[in-house]
This record gives sequence, structure tokens and C-alpha cells, in this order.
Amino acid sequence: MGDEPLEDRVARLEERVGRLEHVRPRPETEAARPETDETFWALNALKDLVDEPGAVLFTGSVTLPSGEHYEWQQGHPVDDLLADDWSQAAETLSALAHPVRLLLLREILHGARTTAELAAHERLGTTGQLYHHLRQLVAAGWLRTTARGRYSVPGERVVPILTVLAAARR
Repeated sequence: MGDEPLEDRVARLEERVGRLEHVRPRPETEAARPETDETFWALNALKDLVDEPGAVLFTGSVTLPSGEHYEWQQGHPVDDLLADDWSQAAETLSALAHPVRLLLLREILHGARTTAELAAHERLGTTGQLYHHLRQLVAAGWLRTTARGRYSVPGERVVPILTVLAAARR
């Protein structure tokens, strides 16, 4: 690998990243789904695409109660994840580490979008507390302001939020 020309190394890396980022079209019928009852069919497909030491992939197809539909896939080579400075993720993760913020995200994903709709929820606290939590979620990228007093979860964050919640289940 060290003697390999830089252009060839970059081309090989781009091909690997492309395979990790490739999003398959949504199956339109049951026949398009994997014809196996194998428990680890997704994991086995990932292993077929990447070399050792492997990769981490999460993906999802989500239709929210509001009718919005999102599909997302994100993959990262293990070497990159282990080499990262994990402390860089602390602010983003800590924004999720509060029950009121999680409730805010849940309510917004269920269709409550305006500050007035959110303030009507008795468990979200005072208006000042509500704005504090909204600011924290916007700063961390979990929420986006769509108009004055209106909030939404960015489409590219819907599946990651649900993935974090799924990973936290015991």
C-alpha cells in the first residue's frame, strides 16, 4: 500500500466510501425484500462490502405520524471511528441527555412544530425553559428553525435520533 501511487489509493478509498454511502432504492413490494429469514442479513451484506477491520452502518426507512417519510443510511470505517477524538461528540450527545429535550424531539417528530404547540405540553416547563432547551437542540444540530417560532428535525437527523434511542434500549 505504501508503494501504491496516490491516485490509485484515493480511487480505492473513494470506491470503499461509495459502497458505504450507497443507498439502495426503497423496495416497492415484499418480493423486493431479502428472501431470507437470516437474522444477520444486513450485517452479512455489510461484511461483503468492506474489508477488515470493518465498518459501522446504520440505516432506516421512517414514516412519521405526520406522514413525512425519510430514508437515511450512514456508514463509517472502524479505523476512522477509533481514530476520532470522541470528546468532539460530547456536545452533540449531551444535547440529547435531558428528558425535556428528548420529549421535545418526540413531540416535534409527532407533528408539534410551533413554540405555542410545544408550550401547551405540561411537561415541557415554562416558556423560558422551553426556549433554553430548543436553543440547545438547535445548536447541536438536532433541530432546525424553519420559521419564526417553528421547529423541525432536519431530515438527515431523523434516523440518527431513532438509532441513538434504539441503541439506548436495554
